[in-house]
Amino acid sequence: MNAPDNLQPVFPEGFLWGGALAANQCEGAWNEDGKGPSVADVTRHKPDVDPRDYRAGHAISLADIETALEWSDAKGPYAKRRGNNFYHRYLEDLDLLAEMGFKTLRVSIQWSRLFPTGEEPGPNAAGVRFYHELFRAMRERNIQPLVTLHHYEQPLATVFNHRGWYDRAMVDLFMRFAEVCFREYGEEVKLWLTFNEVDSIFRHPFTTAGLLAEQFEGMNMEEVCYQALHHQLLASARATSLLHELVPDARMGCMLTKLLHYPLTAHPEDQLLAQRTNRDNEMAADVHVRGDYPRWVERYWTRKGLYIEVTDADRAELAAGTVDFLSFSYYMSLVSARDEGEHERVSGNLSSGVKNPYLEVNEWNWQIDPEGLRYSLIALYDKYRLPLFIVENGVGIRETPDADGTVRDEARIDYLRRHIREMGRAIDDGVELMGYTPWGCIDLVSMSTSEMSKRYGFVYVDADDEGNGTYNRTRKQSFDWYRRVIASNGREL
Repeated sequence: MNAPDNLQPVFPEGFLWGGALAANQCEGAWNEDGKGPSVADVTRHKPDVDPRDYRAGHAISLADIETALEWSDAKGPYAKRRGNNFYHRYLEDLDLLAEMGFKTLRVSIQWSRLFPTGEEPGPNAAGVRFYHELFRAMRERNIQPLVTLHHYEQPLATVFNHRGWYDRAMVDLFMRFAEVCFREYGEEVKLWLTFNEVDSIFRHPFTTAGLLAEQFEGMNMEEVCYQALHHQLLASARATSLLHELVPDARMGCMLTKLLHYPLTAHPEDQLLAQRTNRDNEMAADVHVRGDYPRWVERYWTRKGLYIEVTDADRAELAAGTVDFLSFSYYMSLVSARDEGEHERVSGNLSSGVKNPYLEVNEWNWQIDPEGLRYSLIALYDKYRLPLFIVENGVGIRETPDADGTVRDEARIDYLRRHIREMGRAIDDGVELMGYTPWGCIDLVSMSTSEMSKRYGFVYVDADDEGNGTYNRTRKQSFDWYRRVIASNGREL
C-alpha cells in the first residue's frame, strides 16, 4: 500500500531541519590566516560558456591554473575566493539561521585552511581556531554541526605533488587531516560526512579529486578516475574506523549525488539502460555501506581492460569502515533511452539525458521532479536499510530585490514545498529519514558555474558575480515560510 496523495506529512520528533553550505563556496578569505590555495580557488566564472554546458564549465588546464595564480585582484571571475564572506560574517549568518529555527547546519572544513599544502606535519593554528569558534557558536544557538571533511576542496599543491587522488599517498595525507579534525572537534561535532558526492569524479575529475587530464597523457582517464575513486573510498573507510575509535558517540555518513534515471519507455532495452545507469550512480554508496565492490564493477574493469589496484588489505579496510548513515543530494531526475539521438535532450550542469515530457524544465535545464525524491528515498532505503539524510536539495534562481528591498522567491517556496511533501510520504512508507538541509541556505557561489547570480538561499547576499556589492544580508520571502515549516515540524507547508 502506498501513502495517499492527500496525506498530511508527519515528521518524527527530533527531525533535523536545517540547511547546507560548503566552505569553498561561502567562506572567502582564500589567502588569509595561513590558508593555502585549493583546487576551488583556481576555478573561475565563465560568462561566455552556456551555464547548462557542465563539461565546458568544469574544463581546466595547467595554463588556466597558472593564470589563476597570477590573478591578484580581489574582484573578478574567481568568485570562490570571496564566497559570501562567511569567514568574517558567520556570527551574523548563524543568528539568521537560528531565527529560522535551524536544528542543524551542514558545513565543511577546508583542508587547505588546516594544512595549506597538505604536507605539513601539523595544522595551521589559525585554521584550527576558526572552526572551533564556528562550531561553538553553532552549539550556542542550538544548531548541531553536520560536517563534511572533503567538499570539492583539497590543497592545490596536491595536484602538482601527487597528481591528485590518483596517488595512493593521498590517503595518508587525508588521514592526517581527518585525525586532527576528530581530535580537535570530536566534542563539538557528532555528525560527519567523509566525501561530498564522491561519485562525481567521472563528471568533474578536477573539482572532485584534483585530476588534470594533462598530467595523464597517454593514460586511460577512466582507469585514472576509478583508481582515484578507490583511494577516496579507502580513505573514507579508514576515516570512519578512526572516528568510531576516537569519538564513539559520533556517526559517520557517506554522500551520494542521487541522479535518478527513468527508462523512457517500457522497451526492455530502455529498462536495462536505466537500471545500469542507476547502478553506476550508486556504486560508491555500495562500497561505503556494504564494505565491498559490487561484482559487476570488477567484471566491468576486466571487460574494459582497466587495472585498478585494490589490495587484500584495502578490502579488509573497506569492510571494516562502513558508514552509519547514507546522505545524498537530490535536485532533479533524468531519462535513459536506447536511441537517445532520436529524442530531445536536456543538458544541465550536473548531467544530461533525454527530456522527460512529463516534467517542467528550469533555466538550468533541470527537470523538476518532487516525486522522484520520494522514489529515490524508498529505493535507497529498501536497498541499504540505513538511516537516510537529504543533505542537498533546492533550486537556483536569478533574483533581484524589489524597490523596497523585498526578494520574492515564490518559485523556491513551491519547489521546496513539493519536495518536503514527498519526503513526508516516503516517511509514511517506512523510510527512516534523519533530516533535511536544503542547499545554499544563504546565497553562495555556485560550484558548477562559479557565479553568485545562481541563488539558492533563504537569505539574499548583496554581491554580484564580479565581487561588487555590500555583501549585506536580506531575508527573502522563503525565510519566513521555512521558519514556519520548521516550527510546525513540517505540518505547515
